[in-house]
Amino acid sequence: MRVLVALGGNAMTAADGGASPEDQIAAAEVAMDAVADLVAEGTDVVLTHGNGPQVGNLLVKNELSAAVVPPVPLDWCGAQTQATLGFVLQDALEPALIRRGVRRPTAAVVTRTRVDPDDPGFSKPSKPIGRYLSSDEAAALIGHGQEFEDRGDKGWRRVVPSPEPREILDAGAVGTLVDAGYVVVANGGGGIPVVRGADGRLRGVEAVIDKDLGAALLAQAVGADRLVIATDVEGAILGYGTTDAQPIAEVTVSVLRGYAAEGCFASGSMGPKVDAICRFVEQSGNLGVITSLSNIVSGVRGESGTVVVPG
Repeated sequence: MRVLVALGGNAMTAADGGASPEDQIAAAEVAMDAVADLVAEGTDVVLTHGNGPQVGNLLVKNELSAAVVPPVPLDWCGAQTQATLGFVLQDALEPALIRRGVRRPTAAVVTRTRVDPDDPGFSKPSKPIGRYLSSDEAAALIGHGQEFEDRGDKGWRRVVPSPEPREILDAGAVGTLVDAGYVVVANGGGGIPVVRGADGRLRGVEAVIDKDLGAALLAQAVGADRLVIATDVEGAILGYGTTDAQPIAEVTVSVLRGYAAEGCFASGSMGPKVDAICRFVEQSGNLGVITSLSNIVSGVRGESGTVVVPG
């Protein structure tokens, strides 16, 4: 079986949200211990991950140095965090596999995702990123071509486009490595956003791709039998945070789409995960699972979490 496991941002930071190098390494070791159990069962695994806190750190460095050196663009931030988190996950996974008597090679692929230059998201950037700044701090970055919105008493916050992912350009390399026996880390943060010009050349763009939608597209591209989105809850929940909260176990994609249409899932958290899982199930005919990191193995078996089936 081939499984794509999408790790939420919580899998790469401390419980309190800390994102120091030490925090990230420790969190990666916990996450890879769970993934190693899956690999030890003989499953071919592709890993992808969020990179919000890591990109956020780079944006702070941009802000602090904007008057001295030009800010690093978002596509560069994505590439840098893919490479850094890729090798951190490799370094955590390999000893976890050895402890289980499993020897599988690992690889990290810096991955580009093609988006449409005419995507509506580019005409009105709306995805907030980074921290709130004063008007003077924001002005320095606006001078470098970045777009900020005045959020009142909180200050100014940068907004960027969030276009739909259309194609994982490096999926062929990922698939070849998996076929050769590698556990592959790829497409972190939804992929590095690039557009293809009229001359056929690719260029990076200042945008953020939803990591879960990127995971669904990569899962289809590499022929995954399962897409597992690992998060910090046991699965999707109706009435989350209320006394009437009801976990969703096995559910058809059409019923889950109905819940989403009724506004049952928060747009900034569970909503994108539900959308991504539904897309994968609809387009592949295979199972999708939303579950906690500790339940990855049972989730792949359909025994825990929210298991989404065709229909």
